[in-house]
Amino acid sequence: MGVGQESVKARVLNVDKVKESKKKDEDSDGEETGCWIKFRLFGRCVSSRDKVESSVSGSSTEYAESKSTNDTSTDQPVAPVASSSTTSNRESTTSTPNITQELKIASQLRKFNFVELKSATRNFRPESLLGEGGFGCVFKGWINENGTAPVKAGTGLTVAVKTLNHDGLQGHKEWLAEVNFLGDLLHPNLVKLVGYCIEDDQRLLVYEFMPRGSLENHLFRRSLPLPWAMRMKIALGASKGLAFLHEEAERPVIYRDFKTSNILLDADYNAKLSDFGLAKDGPEGNKTHVS
Repeated sequence: MGVGQESVKARVLNVDKVKESKKKDEDSDGEETGCWIKFRLFGRCVSSRDKVESSVSGSSTEYAESKSTNDTSTDQPVAPVASSSTTSNRESTTSTPNITQELKIASQLRKFNFVELKSATRNFRPESLLGEGGFGCVFKGWINENGTAPVKAGTGLTVAVKTLNHDGLQGHKEWLAEVNFLGDLLHPNLVKLVGYCIEDDQRLLVYEFMPRGSLENHLFRRSLPLPWAMRMKIALGASKGLAFLHEEAERPVIYRDFKTSNILLDADYNAKLSDFGLAKDGPEGNKTHVS
């Protein structure tokens, strides 16, 4: 065998070793446990929450200083009030100048402050993390049955708290749509919006807790498949939700985000549509469609 042939053979052996090494790495990656995936997911959520908390901390300090010098009544609002200069600097990001005009608050919605939701989720700890969507991370929390105060884990009303990821693709516009639509729509096959939080750069949403999670998890991440009868029950429930939005709601709604990850299941596997951040008003009167 010539020198050239020996060189070619050596290179082939090296390539085979590299491929074998990559295959081992891929096999190792495939063995990641759910806990490790959840840990990495929580790391992204913590990064976003750190930015939010630092923003709130500064605003709360300003509010406290202002309150200590100008307070003439004990009935002061809990939420910090941003200065006009701060607000104008954020109009191009998550805040808007006409928030009171854009936000249509339904009477049944509860208004939370950030500290209450932070405490309700146990400081957004990893054990409370339920998942992550386009808007941000969702945490499990516990609040008073008829109020906004946090309570001991396992007591009171169990809720799911969605937090905005400030590095994500969604923001104030989607948060506003969620509050305006779900705050006004009530149906057994739509997830119930309990309340909201808006403080400075914060945009949080509080929903009823859905113990069975999303349909996506049952179809693609669980080892046991759903029985056929259960699948039909879920499909029927999701269809009823869509039918309500299209034909029965006071104003027609185009959902625009119908997928398995947005179909949530309660304890009895009743399907409920969630995530209305991309929803739009449907055509009314003589109009047959919307842009």
